[in-house]
Amino acid sequence: MIEPPDRPDPEACARFLRALGASDGRVLPIAEAALALASFERPRVDFARYREHLQAIARDVARHPGAAGNLAERAQALNEIILLKYCYSGDELTYDDLQNANLMRVVDRRKGLPVVLGILFIDAARAQGWDAAGLAFPGHFLIRLSQDAERLILDPFHHGQICGAAELRELLKAVVGPDSELSPQYYARVSDRDVLLRLQNNLKSRLLHQQRYARAVKVVETMLMLAPDLPELWREAALLHRELGNLRAAAEAFEQYIVRAPDGAARHQAAAILQQLRGQLH
Repeated sequence: MIEPPDRPDPEACARFLRALGASDGRVLPIAEAALALASFERPRVDFARYREHLQAIARDVARHPGAAGNLAERAQALNEIILLKYCYSGDELTYDDLQNANLMRVVDRRKGLPVVLGILFIDAARAQGWDAAGLAFPGHFLIRLSQDAERLILDPFHHGQICGAAELRELLKAVVGPDSELSPQYYARVSDRDVLLRLQNNLKSRLLHQQRYARAVKVVETMLMLAPDLPELWREAALLHRELGNLRAAAEAFEQYIVRAPDGAARHQAAAILQQLRGQLH
């Protein structure tokens, strides 16, 4: 059991996330990891009241009559507690607000992105011993509840809607394009590490769009704590550091990318850039 940090100390949070990154489990303490990630943006904010809030949600779900029922009744329990009692909703008006990708701020404001709301649902469901996970659906985060051979797909962002094939097809065409068709891979369960990377990718992409590269590279570095063997993250870190003029950090990141990347044009290009950087450093 990897123990979460007692306080929002950046070094303690980094150690916790690196320990999760080194583990091989598909199921992680997902809400605690999201709190640790959120704390890098709010290092002086204590975890205690957020943990108490998550525990209160879990207790209220357990007390709901639907908690003892089938999957549809369990989904109703989650929806009525999280969305109705605690007034969470998807932020459709200011969707790209950076606060929507920070679990602390989502709890404060009671609104956020699909993936953050999904983490709240997953955490509350697992507190009951239920099987809950994120899905590999493109462009929009969904969760799946499972019980024996039964499956139920839930959209926390859109009022906790239960999604059948028709709803999923409509959602896919809205977020990907009118020619898109459902594929079995979109129903695939993803690991909690992938969910957390998706969370941080939302933040990173918005920062890159705003050309806030110094903050974006910090986000990439948190992603590397969780997934240190993903070559593309090392490449992103290297390019951002080079853009910022951090040549030594860029060179070190390119070295890590070259070690991990498959042979090909991108790897050879990175090796050429690394040679240039080494020349500049010496």
